[in-house]
Amino acid sequence: MTTALIDEAAETLVVAGTGARPADASLVGPRARVDGRITGGGKTWKATFPLRASRWGGAELPLPSGRYEIRIPGAALDDLSVPPHVLPGLRIAVEESAVLIAAPIDPVYETAEGQSTLEGRYVAHSGATENAVFFESFYGRSVGCNPRAIDSALAARAPSVTRYWSVVDLSVAVPDGAIAVVEGSPEWWRARAASRLLIVNDWLRRRFARKPGQRVLQTWHGTPLKRLALHRPGFDLRRMLAVARESRRWDVLLAQNTYAERVLRKAYAFFGRPIWVEGYPRNDALVSGDAAAIRAALGIGEQERVLLYAPTWRDDRAEMVDFVDPELLAHQTDAVVLVRGHSRTIATDRDRAGARVIDVTGYPDTSQLLLVADALITDYSSVMFDYSVTGKPLFFLVPDLDHYRGQLRGFYFDLEARAPGPVVRTQDELVTALGDDGVESAYADRYAAWRAQFNSRDDGHAADRVVARILDQGFVTP
Repeated sequence: MTTALIDEAAETLVVAGTGARPADASLVGPRARVDGRITGGGKTWKATFPLRASRWGGAELPLPSGRYEIRIPGAALDDLSVPPHVLPGLRIAVEESAVLIAAPIDPVYETAEGQSTLEGRYVAHSGATENAVFFESFYGRSVGCNPRAIDSALAARAPSVTRYWSVVDLSVAVPDGAIAVVEGSPEWWRARAASRLLIVNDWLRRRFARKPGQRVLQTWHGTPLKRLALHRPGFDLRRMLAVARESRRWDVLLAQNTYAERVLRKAYAFFGRPIWVEGYPRNDALVSGDAAAIRAALGIGEQERVLLYAPTWRDDRAEMVDFVDPELLAHQTDAVVLVRGHSRTIATDRDRAGARVIDVTGYPDTSQLLLVADALITDYSSVMFDYSVTGKPLFFLVPDLDHYRGQLRGFYFDLEARAPGPVVRTQDELVTALGDDGVESAYADRYAAWRAQFNSRDDGHAADRVVARILDQGFVTP
């Protein structure tokens, strides 16, 4: 017989059983795993699972929301059931052999009626009542990218400004001094209305009602190779209307370079409003960051070669592409392979595993991963325009190039003709290119031209320039 209970005081899940003591126990979710502590022996045993964990050397935080499988070899788990409990930072329930973890929002607000009530309060709020900034990065799934870099510079320059961060749950760590607000909660709706400035890197979700005196800075999240918004293949009236409606919400758009300025203005019909071409704040770390500290947090030795595989997402699939066997690649190259799935695959996919493989899809800051990587392997991701700040080698693994370019999305320029590194179709070709000592010299001219066009403003001070403009224009008061 096996039973389960929630120890609210200790913030743990306890599974108890009879019979032989199990050798191990774990909770396995999409982006997190927790090992249980097994005690007892003889006729009874217990497996105790903490519901908070430290990830990447950070503070202990509630487990990410999702469905976790209870794995205890030899134990009968089919009949386990625990009604919902609310603990600091999360809600938890047990159904059969699964643990269901959710954000700590009162269930009454998760109903259609509850959300409608909160939306009504939001619309009625007078708005822009606080000298505050509401930050959101990748729909609250992470706290990184350009908004995070701007947050750091703003905190240093104007510490009196309140900084709210939109997060999907409290497993997402926010910067020191910032306030986490869980998406869809009453606090989230209130902070969104009260803040004088919203800084986001993607579309504004849910209902948005601009308040008098409120401004929106859209930092976006990459210089585009693939066609965006109004430039995507095929005529779609609903998409065109959605793009026009969304871009009208933005007061200022941030671009990494003049090429991106031209593309983004047309792709989003962003006419008559300013685009700040200041480089990307998220790339400041590539100029001044500490690679040694990040390697230590990831458990990577100082002398180990690090390859970062970071493909973009595909419109026709929910999970990360599997064009690389990361464990085999690590063996073939005698390297540590970091696997970075796109933000859109965080909730729909599972971490890759293997010897000398570290799945860093859930790592909070991509720029730090670029800093520690000795080489980048990507495809059509805008990360190519960031990594070139480092001057380190790029490799393009594109087995589906013809399909992606011709049918799925399309490009703004010919990648094969201009790529600052080898463009390959198979993992074997990739391994050959990675082992070629002449690659860097062969692509030196292309690389120099690439950096001149795309990285001329990525000098380590982009965040300071953006914050200076925010304060000069009175979006918030220092």
